[in-house]
Amino acid sequence: MANAREIQGRMKSIKDTMKITNAMYMVSSSKHQKARRELKNTEPYFNMIQDSLAKLLAEAPEAGGEFFDKRENRRGSDRMAGYLVITADKGLAGAYNHNVIKLAENIALNEEADLLFVVGQLGRHYFEKKDIPIDIHFNYTAQNPTMNRARHISNKLIQLFLNGSIDDLYVIYTKVVNSMTVEAVSRKILPLRAEEFQPIENDLVDHYEGAAFVPDANTVFEKIVPDYITGFIYGALVESYCSEHNARMIAMQNATDSAKKMLKELSVRYNRARQAAITQEITEVIGGARHKE
Repeated sequence: MANAREIQGRMKSIKDTMKITNAMYMVSSSKHQKARRELKNTEPYFNMIQDSLAKLLAEAPEAGGEFFDKRENRRGSDRMAGYLVITADKGLAGAYNHNVIKLAENIALNEEADLLFVVGQLGRHYFEKKDIPIDIHFNYTAQNPTMNRARHISNKLIQLFLNGSIDDLYVIYTKVVNSMTVEAVSRKILPLRAEEFQPIENDLVDHYEGAAFVPDANTVFEKIVPDYITGFIYGALVESYCSEHNARMIAMQNATDSAKKMLKELSVRYNRARQAAITQEITEVIGGARHKE
């Protein structure tokens, strides 16, 4: 049985660890709330973009043909898919990184011809260790996602789609289902599908009945689509960022709860060891007194 001093040392170490887990919980909570506010503030703008595209297509169905091109003539090994995988830069977030990486391995790496694009240090390190080639390094951290980063990523991916380097583009990221649950998901964003664009009934954007598009409907559509894709990628970056911190908050809370349980058990053991030491001292004193008699 460990003596009281050893148990005290373990208790001190656990209390120091609890300070760290509590601090990490508070930091993740603050970053999570900030990211959710930023996403909420930008949602109306991108909803209006989607609404505008839907109403434009209703008046000019032929617009944006190259973005809707399914390239049905390219099948099997001739068809190239691109996957944007969003991971974190740090660990200590439960199964967050594991889930999104495993999903990427299951659906994105079945064909050698597929292209892999990764955001996040952990994802890059994992795929490099597995000798899985990463075709473009977006040398941005997964921390503090911004619109500029999303626009930079979307511009490169759109260019690859338009020049025929990829035929399908997927985003693999982690979505917040509710305050306690996150889910790794895959979403196809190119080619576009007309059924995804549904008008939103509001007073901000009117229907374009009989409208004349300058210079033409296709040019207007092509100018708006990159912003729509940028908005989706920005949303995926923020969702992943929120999911990371949500998972880290849960992991740190679980670690803190486990530490409290260990402290409770060690406290009992400490009291027993202390009582045993006191009893032994009393026994020795009594034994010494009898020996003198």
